[in-house]
Amino acid sequence: NMPTAIEQHVDWISACLHHLRSIGSERIETTDEAADAWGVQVNEAAYRTLLPMAESSWYLGANVPGKPRVFMPYAGGLAAYARHCEEVAAAGYDGFRLTPVR
Repeated sequence: NMPTAIEQHVDWISACLHHLRSIGSERIETTDEAADAWGVQVNEAAYRTLLPMAESSWYLGANVPGKPRVFMPYAGGLAAYARHCEEVAAAGYDGFRLTPVR
């Protein structure tokens, strides 16, 4: 499923960059609140699976000594992920700060 996800990422990022250029912004950064809310959604989806229970998975950061073990990928399905991304974009990149070009 990685190629499908990568295609979605490239399409979304390309559209985001086009939007930034069209409104004269040079930077997009998530807000702390949006990042925290997304982390909750990621954890809720992950803990409906056995993935976070793995002993040593790079999905958990286990391949990096000293790195906190946190499940980072979204395990709720590509359709739900893509829908969420589209909703964020349709809402003017809700949850992000857009910085104008100086």
